[in-house]
Amino acid sequence: MKINNTKEERVEVMALFGYEMTPCQPLTFKRRGEEEIEVTELLKTQIRFAGNTAKHIFDVVAGHENYRLVFDSSDLSWYSARI
Repeated sequence: MKINNTKEERVEVMALFGYEMTPCQPLTFKRRGEEEIEVTELLKTQIRFAGNTAKHIFDVVAGHENYRLVFDSSDLSWYSARI
């Protein structure tokens, strides 16, 4: 999947599950070879279904950049891209 001509890359995410009305909230993420990036604001969440797979999509602010974090429920992987 591409977002605004930016290819998604696999990331490690620290997330809080089962918090109040939000079932999942990403707190930090880390790209390969970089420092951990703190999520400062959660802008929007959505779920997209494709066959037996659900992709949980989080638009977030981290520092002064907007990112999209995607959780793939089929293989439990996370991806990010700048938006």
